[in-house]
Amino acid sequence: MPELIETKKVKEKAILISLATTREEKDKMQEHLDELAFLLETAGGIHVKQFTQILPSQDARTFVGSGKLTEISRFVKDNNIDIAIFDDELSPTQLRNIEKELKCKVLDRNNLILDIFAWRARTSHAKTQVELAQYEYLLPRLTRMWTHLSKQKGGIGLKGPGEKEIETDRRIIRERIALLKEKLKQIDKQKTTQRKNRQKLVRVALVGYTNVGKSTIMNLLSKSKVLEENKLFATLDTTVRKVVIGNLPFLLSDTVGFIRKLPHSLIESFKSTLDEVREADILLHVVDISHSEFEDHIKTVKQTLYEIGAIDKPVFIVFNKIDAYSFIELEEDDLRPKLQENFSLDELKNTWMARQNDSCIFISAKQKENINELKELLYKKVKEIHLSRWPYDNLLYKDVDDLII
Repeated sequence: MPELIETKKVKEKAILISLATTREEKDKMQEHLDELAFLLETAGGIHVKQFTQILPSQDARTFVGSGKLTEISRFVKDNNIDIAIFDDELSPTQLRNIEKELKCKVLDRNNLILDIFAWRARTSHAKTQVELAQYEYLLPRLTRMWTHLSKQKGGIGLKGPGEKEIETDRRIIRERIALLKEKLKQIDKQKTTQRKNRQKLVRVALVGYTNVGKSTIMNLLSKSKVLEENKLFATLDTTVRKVVIGNLPFLLSDTVGFIRKLPHSLIESFKSTLDEVREADILLHVVDISHSEFEDHIKTVKQTLYEIGAIDKPVFIVFNKIDAYSFIELEEDDLRPKLQENFSLDELKNTWMARQNDSCIFISAKQKENINELKELLYKKVKEIHLSRWPYDNLLYKDVDDLII
């Protein structure tokens, strides 16, 4: 009997490349690269080095300019790099030219996010949505993919339909896209029916940037066991659970996390998943207050809510991870203006957040700090909506002051 040899997946070595064309992009460049590195880690790759470039505009042929691309090419060759990942979407022409120069696998941010979604998808619904987004991303790049994928054996950026479609043409891919869209229409009808069956209960949806602790809050409130991981996009499929606070039941949904530069094809493909957000009565916007760019994350989530038509919903901000919040205290004689990282948590609460104290709360889901306050807030808001629909139920509910959670 032949001896069995245990094989391990070899992690691919990657470099990250970012381009800034404005002062604002230059200031945010490192933070965006750090997020790209986290995406790479989630996909299972190893971050070796970062390259940055500042230009008035993208180079139409090479994205970063021929001189910078030559520098990157030398590093790739000398260090046996497997993948070069760009922080912005590349055109088919740019992909072809860059790949010809670097002679390694080249991905852009969209491709990397799509790959993570492909690995994370568990249900038939999620897999169908991701596959549709992949094909729509692939179609304009099909000429490049013929030669690109024939040389590959697998790895980051190649999960899904790519390798199977080397022998196909555009007509077959378009037919597949049409088939997947039809399949999603059927799934949407089933989901709509399910949501109609749940209309008697007030619906609350957790939204927020990816990896801010939505699933942890879901598990705390619903006593369920939704997957919690310190990785991006741990939740793809919307999870709906019945929650009872005091004597008041409602439905709580945990949705896919948002991220800056989220591929438009993914937003379109995940329309039925995001319908839980659109049709919710209340949105709990979860924010990681310990993150240095949490205000930027808030803007990204608001922009995504606007794009999916859910910006007019009642929104309550839940600032999570207060246990991880830290700041650098300035000396008394330091005359420099305070930056965000110099504000204590109490000082931060009294800045712009003071104007919306009635619609925000500070908690630590991990340490279970202020969870009862969150439950009281939910009880009040859900009760208001419930009684506006069914006023005769007023006798069933006590005042929140008498509520024992």
